[in-house]
Amino acid sequence: MIAHSLIYPAPALPLRVGVIGVGNMGQHHARILNALPTVQLIGICDIRPERGVRQARHYGVGYFQDYRGLLPNVDAVCIAVPTPLHHDIGLDCLRSPCHVLIEKPIATSVSEAQSLLSTARQCHRILQVGHIERFNPAFLALKHHLGASPILHLAAERLSPQLDRGSDVSVVMDLMIHDLDLMSLLVAAPVQAVSAQGHYLVSGYLAAATATLQFGNGLLGTLTASKISPYKRRWLRVRGQTFDIEANFLGREAQMHRFLQSSQTVDSDYPPEQHTVCPPTTETYSQDPLRAELEEFVTCICDRTPPSISNNQALTALHLAKLIENCVAKNKSEKAVQKNTLISTPTT
Repeated sequence: MIAHSLIYPAPALPLRVGVIGVGNMGQHHARILNALPTVQLIGICDIRPERGVRQARHYGVGYFQDYRGLLPNVDAVCIAVPTPLHHDIGLDCLRSPCHVLIEKPIATSVSEAQSLLSTARQCHRILQVGHIERFNPAFLALKHHLGASPILHLAAERLSPQLDRGSDVSVVMDLMIHDLDLMSLLVAAPVQAVSAQGHYLVSGYLAAATATLQFGNGLLGTLTASKISPYKRRWLRVRGQTFDIEANFLGREAQMHRFLQSSQTVDSDYPPEQHTVCPPTTETYSQDPLRAELEEFVTCICDRTPPSISNNQALTALHLAKLIENCVAKNKSEKAVQKNTLISTPTT
């Protein structure tokens, strides 16, 4: 377990942190890190000088066009560059050695991810993967309301009209991977089979996909992701015997529907066909998920504790995403279904 290998001198505060890549996500990393009381934002790196210099001047910190010039000056970095660069930059940062928060997906392949995790263990460094929806208050409320109640079905939809954003990876790796991670966390059983279909653009880009996960305990999870939608939507719904909970990630809301049953005794594993839906309970929250994620990163470094998103969980989400991509690529017809047995990744 990585928890046993986090042996390094306690860092002095404020923690010196740098940001590598200040595009869509990285600019928000810089903004929040600059506001955290236990952090000193040291520098910003970006291959586009006009963007990097503008951000560095805004915060009064150094600009580095080459990230390797930043590393000797910091204790930790946030990596928010295109996914194909995660592996090489991540390895350099861990070996420098720096603690690393790397945006999801951790890498473009399972083998690259395993290489990063192995290096983090060898260098006794924190490596946290930025699965930001884990920190969304809507999801935290869903988990709270769910408690230990049995789940009957899960469904997720993640739609976007922004085809040009995150285009370095497929819609599965960019959007659907969030819900793959969340479903895997909620269901206490491994995924046994995956089926999927999708839509490719003329350019060959996988822009929309629908997938079904079959868990070892018999549960099914259905997921839809698209970057060619006319509107933006992000939700996850969990159905139980007497309830339906939906997390709205964009609105940071959690809505609970309860069913009034005619009998206290339920013979079926599924909700009765005749039931009354109570007025829904809706809770809205203001917590910033990215701030919560970065605060955990800093806390893990200072307290020498492992992140809440384990190595095994980050690998599982990536592995499922790659299986779904393979299903779509090998079938390419809307009717075709391919099943794959998920090989459990080792706990690290």
